[in-house]
Amino acid sequence: MLFEVWAPHAERVRLRLAPGPGAAAPADRPMERDPARPGWWWASAPAASGTRYGFVLDDGPVRPDPRSRRQPEGPEGLSAVLGTAWPEPTDAWSGRELNGAVLYELHVGTFTPEGTFDAAAGRLDHLARLGVTHVQLMPLSPFPGRHGWGYDGVAPWAVHEPYGGPEGLHRFVGAAHRHGLGVVLDVVHNHLGPSGNQLPSFGPYFTDRHHTPWGAAVNLDAPGSDEVRAYFIGSALAFLRDYRLDGLRLDAVHALADTRAEHFLAQLSTAVDALSAELGRPLFLVAESDRNDPRTTAPRPEGGLGLHAQWNDDFHHALHTALTAEAQGYYADFARDPLTALVKTLTGAFFHDGTYSTFRGRGHGAPVDPATPAHRFVGYAQTHDQIGNRALGDRLSATLSPERAACAAALVLCGPFTPMLFMGEEWGARTPWQYFTDHPDPELAEAVRTGRRREFAAHGWAADDVPDPQDPATRDRSCLDWAEPVEPEHARLLDWHRRLVSVRRAHLDPGLRLRDVTAEAGRTADGARWLTLRHSGLLVAVNLGGAPAEVPALAEGEPLAATRRPTGTTLPADAAVVLKT
Repeated sequence: MLFEVWAPHAERVRLRLAPGPGAAAPADRPMERDPARPGWWWASAPAASGTRYGFVLDDGPVRPDPRSRRQPEGPEGLSAVLGTAWPEPTDAWSGRELNGAVLYELHVGTFTPEGTFDAAAGRLDHLARLGVTHVQLMPLSPFPGRHGWGYDGVAPWAVHEPYGGPEGLHRFVGAAHRHGLGVVLDVVHNHLGPSGNQLPSFGPYFTDRHHTPWGAAVNLDAPGSDEVRAYFIGSALAFLRDYRLDGLRLDAVHALADTRAEHFLAQLSTAVDALSAELGRPLFLVAESDRNDPRTTAPRPEGGLGLHAQWNDDFHHALHTALTAEAQGYYADFARDPLTALVKTLTGAFFHDGTYSTFRGRGHGAPVDPATPAHRFVGYAQTHDQIGNRALGDRLSATLSPERAACAAALVLCGPFTPMLFMGEEWGARTPWQYFTDHPDPELAEAVRTGRRREFAAHGWAADDVPDPQDPATRDRSCLDWAEPVEPEHARLLDWHRRLVSVRRAHLDPGLRLRDVTAEAGRTADGARWLTLRHSGLLVAVNLGGAPAEVPALAEGEPLAATRRPTGTTLPADAAVVLKT
C-alpha cells in the first residue's frame, strides 16, 4: 500500500506501522522524497483495512495522517487504513436538486439519546413523512471527547468515531437515500479546534498574515497555500464522492481570508461542479456568510464565487423580532419596525443591502439583483446557532404559543427561499439545545466554562444560571424527546408542518426569482399585525397580533391550509392561512 504525506519543512520522515500479530514493536520505514511533487514524501508497505499507522517527522513524536480517513482512538491517536470493502449501494440514487429542496438541520449526537448514525437512521421515516428533501448533518470531523457541536473538529478527512465512524456514515447515507432523502454535510474550512490539531507540525497550514476569532488563519494565500487549498478541496470532494453526499454547507465563509486572484470558494465551486458532471448527479454548496454579499452566489462567469446558495440571517432576524419583540444586539435594527424589515427581506433577501448597521457601526451589505433565483437563499426561523448561542439554548417554543409558531412555519415553508428546519422544530420541541463540550484537557475545559459564563455575565446573567458546557447533563438535556410528537399539541403543529411542505411541493414555481415576490404589511391600533406574501400563485397571510386583522387580499382565493379559517376577509389573531390565487 502506498502512504504519502506533505511535510515540506521536514528533513526526515518515517512511516510507523503499529505492530501486527506476533510483532513486539512498531515497524518504522523511511519515506522518500517525491521528486515530482516538492514537499511530498512516500513509502510502500504491507497494510490492510484497520492497520494503524502514523508519521514521524525528524525524530519527533508519531502523529496521525493529516489525510486520515479514520481515527479509531480519537484525533490524537494513530490513523487507521480505511478499506474499500463497503457493499455496493443497491439503490439507484440520482441525487436531488437544491431548487425545490426543504432542508432539515440535524445534530447526530442529540437527534437521539444514543447519539449515533444508526440510531438517527432509525428516525428517517419521520423525516420522509414530514416531507423534507435533505438532511443537513452538523459537522462530523473527529474532535477530542465524545460529545460536542462538531465545530472543534481537527481531522477534516475523517468521521467522528463515537457517532459510528466512516462505516456508520456510509450506512446512514444509504438509509437516507432509500427514504428518498438527500444528505448535506456541514464542513468547517475556516479553522480547526483548539485541541488535537496536528497540521502545524506538518507544514504551513496556517498563517499569521491574517487573524480570525480562532487565531491564525487557514493559509489560503501565503507561501504553501496551493497545497493547503488542495487539502481542503480534496476533503470536500472525498466526502461528496465516497459517501455519496448531495451537498455541503460551508461554515462561516466570511472567515476565509484569501487575497489571491481566484478565491478559494470559486476554486472549490469549480471542483464541485466538475465532480457533479463526472458523477452525473446534482451537487451543491451552501454558504454561511455574514457579508450580505450577492457575489457569494453569483455565477463565476459573472464575477461571483459560484456557490449555489447562502444562509439568510437577515430574514431570520426580521422574523425573530416580529415574533418575539426582542431587540438586543444585532436584532436592534430589525426591531425598530419588524414587519417592514420582514417585507424587505422576503422580497429583496437582505435587510442590510448597503444600509447602516448599528450593530457593526458601519454600512453593511449590497443589494441583490432582482433577477436572482429565490432558492439561492436559505430561510429559517431557527438554526443551531440561533438557539444554541442563547444563554439557555431556548427554542422559540419556550416562549411562543403554538399558534404563533405556526405563523413562523408558514412564512418559512411557503416563503420564497429554500426553507430549513432545525431538528424538532416541526413539532415545537420543548427540549432546549444548549452549548455543550467534552474537552478531556482540564485547562481547556475550565477556559470554555468560564468564558461562556463571562460572555453572558455581560448581558446580566448570573454564572450559576448559565449551563456548564462540560456537564454531561447539558448534552443530555439537548437530546430530542421522541415521546413528544404524538402528544396532541405537538401532533397538531407537526401536522401543520406536513401540510405546508405538501403545499410548497405542489405549487412552488421552480423558476421563482426575487422580482416575482411581493409582500405588504399593516397594523391596527387594537393590536393586529398582519403580513401578506405572494409568489408562485400563492398568497400567504399571517396575523402576528393579538386582535383580528382585516386583510382584503383574503378574498382572492380559497385556503389550501389554515390554522384557523378566516371569516370573510378577517384573519383571526395569531393565525396563518395559505391560499391559491
